[in-house]
Amino acid sequence: NAILGKDKTSPGFSKAHSMRQSLEETGVTNQHCIELIKAFKQDASKLRYENWDELIDYCQMSAAPVGRFLLDLHGESNKKYKASDALCNALQILNHLQDCKDDYLTLNRVYLPLDWMKNNGLEVECLDASKSRPELKSLIHRVLDSTAELINLAQYLPIDLANKRLAMEAGAILNVASRLEKILRRKDPLAESVKLSRSQYVLGCLFGASKALITG
Repeated sequence: NAILGKDKTSPGFSKAHSMRQSLEETGVTNQHCIELIKAFKQDASKLRYENWDELIDYCQMSAAPVGRFLLDLHGESNKKYKASDALCNALQILNHLQDCKDDYLTLNRVYLPLDWMKNNGLEVECLDASKSRPELKSLIHRVLDSTAELINLAQYLPIDLANKRLAMEAGAILNVASRLEKILRRKDPLAESVKLSRSQYVLGCLFGASKALITG
């Protein structure tokens, strides 16, 4: 209600009031915020995802709206939504893989497609282990293969953006996502914290931003 403007006074929704005012000032649709709220609500009740398509549908609510909001805010065409969605969704899924053990143990949430788990002879309880079984490693690689396809779809986003600053940011994020995808192929998220080192992150951002600036 606060985002929609039906509630403009409740102090508990101060951030929503600020966001609504920002949307009104910039002319950006409130639909992106509404989609994110739907995702938050879904997280409270939906703990499993039956297949890849269902997972992507969730990412379309929980991740893609962020990219779409930035595109709209910078006056970019909605024709660039597809590439932006792919990048945002890829980042979300990579984050799911990084946190797959903690998400299961602390929140009882599993973002790995259940049908793919079943095909590999796995139950969700396999996430409560000190290291990944070969079948789980195979599943993670399958998820990474599909995520790599999303990253590939996003390759031309930095080049296509008219706003140079946004293009550099997109290039940096794209390069970081690509590097993280490769690291997750080598390391086991059940056995260790899998993430880019500070130097890897900085270099990834610099390389991606520079590439976007040069080729854009």
